[in-house]
Amino acid sequence: MLSPRAGAPPPSCPRAHSTYALAQLHAALAKSGLSTGSATPATAAAAARACARLGHLRAGRAVHGASAKLALLPASALLPNALLHMYASCPGDHYHLQLARLLFDTMPARDAASYNILLTALAVGGHVDEALELFEDMEDAGMAPNEVTVVAVLAACADVGDMDLGRKVHSYAKRQGYCGNVLVCNAAIDMYVKCGCVDAARAVFDGMGDRTTVVTRSSMICGHAMHGEGDKALELFAAMRRQGVRPNGVTFVGLLHACSHMGLVDEGRAFFESMEKDHGIAPAIEHYGCMVDLLSRAGRLHEALEFINGMPMEPNSIVWGALLGGARLHRNVEVGEEAIQRLAVLDPGNDGYYVVLSNIYADAGRWEDVARVRRGMKLRGVKKTRGWSTVSVDGTVHEFTAGDCAHPQATAICDTLDGLLDEARRRGYVPDTSVVLLDMDDAEKERVLARHSEKLAVAFGLMTTPPGTTLRVMKNLRVCRDCHAVMKLISEIAGREIVVRDRNRFHCFKNGVCSCRDYW
Repeated sequence: MLSPRAGAPPPSCPRAHSTYALAQLHAALAKSGLSTGSATPATAAAAARACARLGHLRAGRAVHGASAKLALLPASALLPNALLHMYASCPGDHYHLQLARLLFDTMPARDAASYNILLTALAVGGHVDEALELFEDMEDAGMAPNEVTVVAVLAACADVGDMDLGRKVHSYAKRQGYCGNVLVCNAAIDMYVKCGCVDAARAVFDGMGDRTTVVTRSSMICGHAMHGEGDKALELFAAMRRQGVRPNGVTFVGLLHACSHMGLVDEGRAFFESMEKDHGIAPAIEHYGCMVDLLSRAGRLHEALEFINGMPMEPNSIVWGALLGGARLHRNVEVGEEAIQRLAVLDPGNDGYYVVLSNIYADAGRWEDVARVRRGMKLRGVKKTRGWSTVSVDGTVHEFTAGDCAHPQATAICDTLDGLLDEARRRGYVPDTSVVLLDMDDAEKERVLARHSEKLAVAFGLMTTPPGTTLRVMKNLRVCRDCHAVMKLISEIAGREIVVRDRNRFHCFKNGVCSCRDYW
């Protein structure tokens, strides 16, 4: 008998199953005719939809099995799509997403709905590369993505920084008339912001006119803040106030970030205090983290520590990490050690914190302490994250690691980079060897610096793109001081705009200047 087991929902997608809901499911399964062999694709599809609605995927798998035995799947796309939707209804569940992909790959006939269902599930489930590949397959098959799929693919492009495809998807959305949908516009804004093209994001925003929502405005405020355009973020908030648009918590995250990256301590404090007083928004942990970041960047480390100790909730690793970052910036060993003691308990597996403390010790010339931190990492089984940088050329993403010799054009890349560094030296560049946390002589440190991944990515980009093309580099770690100084000079030498997205923010290098104004 085809029947769900009451009270035993799959652990991957748990939902409360009331007696009434289970009765509905039993009725749908009985009506399907799967148990008696009298089912049709339509009745089996109805049963699959009932399983999806309740999140009862164990029963759903039984529907799938019975449908296969009765040879109902090849009849049309109706039943396979219903099963696909059922498996995709829990996109965070890798096992059922695998079943969805297997079903999709074995479907005798796929339609646009088949692609839209799976593509959205992959994107939402974090399988970004697979989602983008499927989108391109969908286009090749002549299928039309719907608005939901466009939103999901734009989000996926934002996650991996693929602006070439993101721009293509946005153009498609405009041709289809999807940009009347606020969700599509919001997704496009987010994609352009995260891909390093804040001007394109602002063009979408301005084109929405009075259709913007608080979500749209908050996204744009955060975008300006991430790109070092804090003044534009503050202007946008002032316009919100004039137009009577109520801000939300995300709005204030953007405002506090803007103040942090501009060193506007008093303004940031005023925004923080106004949240509850003027807008009835209780500050959350992320707002406290922003305030600690603001104070720490400005060098007010002890004030930041007092702020943490006065928090109404337990500070998390983000809060202590912001303090540690400030200690690194201002080379304060005492505060750095205080922060790392807390972080070792809250987030013991995060290598980044130990690397920052090593930086602080190295800046102070305390090499024995640097070695001690490394020994501690080894004892805890913490490995340093491999740094990488990527640059997209003609739709292909090229990845580089420090000292990378694996690229087919490695020799030409290194020759190009060495030429750029020679010219940079003639313009006053002096390698900042303090960022190399190895006890070696300066000449060897300079050789290490000269092959940092972001430098290699930029050299390759300059070699392979036409003059005047903006280079967009994505880096998984924070850009170092030496690379930051070099990028400013290379932007001037090559006459190019270079946008680098690191772990914390965007740096837009143009004509020898960075958008962060060297406050980062």
